[in-house]
Amino acid sequence: MALLTYQDARPWAKAIKTQVAARKMPPWFADPAYGHFQNERSLSEQDIRTIESWVEAGSPEGDAKDKPAPIAWNDGWNIRPDAIFQMPDPYTAPAKGTLDYLYVVIPTGFTKDTWVTAAEIRPGAPSVVHHALAVVRPPGSEWLKEAKPFVPFMPPLANAESGNRNDPQSKPVDMSYELLAAYSPGMEAQRFDIDRSAKLIPAGSDIVLQVHYSPNGKTAIPDQTRVGITVTEDAPPKRFYSAVAASANWTIAPGDANAEGRARLTFGEPVELVYVQPHMHVRGKDMTVRLTYPDGRSETILSVPRYDFQWQIVYYLAKPLQLPQGTRVEAIAHWDNSPNSPKNPDPSATVKYGFQSTDEMLNANMGVIVEQ
Repeated sequence: MALLTYQDARPWAKAIKTQVAARKMPPWFADPAYGHFQNERSLSEQDIRTIESWVEAGSPEGDAKDKPAPIAWNDGWNIRPDAIFQMPDPYTAPAKGTLDYLYVVIPTGFTKDTWVTAAEIRPGAPSVVHHALAVVRPPGSEWLKEAKPFVPFMPPLANAESGNRNDPQSKPVDMSYELLAAYSPGMEAQRFDIDRSAKLIPAGSDIVLQVHYSPNGKTAIPDQTRVGITVTEDAPPKRFYSAVAASANWTIAPGDANAEGRARLTFGEPVELVYVQPHMHVRGKDMTVRLTYPDGRSETILSVPRYDFQWQIVYYLAKPLQLPQGTRVEAIAHWDNSPNSPKNPDPSATVKYGFQSTDEMLNANMGVIVEQ
């Protein structure tokens, strides 16, 4: 529902009270005992009480003279893009079926290295776009070499044992491509101009859009997903990278209500850690992200005790965290594959790593800054 005006919100007053009292809305799942985040949007106890009191009083409208000034909305974008890349023609998602990921290679036409300060993906048909990624493919990369520019390409996805070669978030160690931006419900536009940094698109690179469609079961719907970027003319002193601690080395047994998996990543040079984004699928239960420093000290920087697959939140640290060379990141996750989980599609299934929502993943996606 829309909540832009009093008239929009008033019919939903009791539902709003119920959701905020249960802390289901606004969506924010980080345990306040660990870490501080600049994009925190949880409500305080006083905030919740204010909403409850308003509903209990009959949800009266405020004084018109106290209304805030109207918001000057951007034209669909949360950034003001300097360049926009999109599918040349709409792709029609079928009414039914389970689809593999669709890829579209879009040449940038950049003749010089381009430094990106922010990026945002906007799906044309959000009702059927499950998620989308924009990936930088530099010249000479062998990744998706079979795909032709601007022609939708849907290769069969490799399985975990063969290396997930088509998945940008489980990339090979040759670093032949890098994640630029991601979209899923709950994610904001991604900023890279933090502490004098930016993300690099090398001259002659392509933007590869990966889009995963979830048909609505009723009608075929056309989509024309776009990615917008803002750029800076000056090369910054620092470079923003995407990193991930990921693991496929686990199996979830049928009926297991607390299956555990772990993923680790050790940084080979000093970095500034900017954000962490836990990622699992519908059986995801919780995730904790810990750091172990070279001197043996350890700390928990994020705990999500109630993971919700429907909200893929990126948790931006209040300020970048300086990590010395050799710092290890460990993600400890649990899944609920029992009949007691209302989101579980099949408690009798043995679940492994995979790309559909009925499979599972264990990723701790991160943004880091390094010196040039």
